Amino acid sequence: MEAHDVEIVGLLVSPVHAFAGRPADGPLPDPATPADRVEVRASLGLVGDRYFGHPAHRRAAVTVLDAAAVQDMARELGLPDVDPLRARRNVVLTGFAVDALARGTVFSLDSGDGPVRLRAHRPAHPCRWMDVVFGPGAFRALRGRSGLRCEALDDGVLRLGPAVLRMLEPQGLSGGR
Repeated sequence: MEAHDVEIVGLLVSPVHAFAGRPADGPLPDPATPADRVEVRASLGLVGDRYFGHPAHRRAAVTVLDAAAVQDMARELGLPDVDPLRARRNVVLTGFAVDALARGTVFSLDSGDGPVRLRAHRPAHPCRWMDVVFGPGAFRALRGRSGLRCEALDDGVLRLGPAVLRMLEPQGLSGGR
């Protein structure tokens, strides 16, 4: 079991979509606030999140993002320091390039309350809103590195701070940045 020391630097649960309508009109007020901890429920997602328990999102209810991808994008575009949570991914971490995980890979995150297994299913593609949220060019620059949509396989808790990411099955990588 391959293990990686990571840090969970952001957790976000939002009951609504903030990116609705036209990007030129700007985002809606966002009731989401960063959290210190989130509750994960197997096959349902994150308690309180807009995708929690929706059958159409069962395999994509938890989004995981490598903060380095957003920082790299900002550096490439000459943007000021940006907050990776503005991409509205549920779990933002440092120390592992999650975009390199192959579809179907099962991995766990343990931030001190026991491991929570997740299965990577598909990329969390960026949308045109990224040009509004981060700056012009962010939408294109984040393609292929804006995180993964995952299925929660266990009940558990994730917290901000140091964590361990373990590769469980299969352990192949699909490439990376």
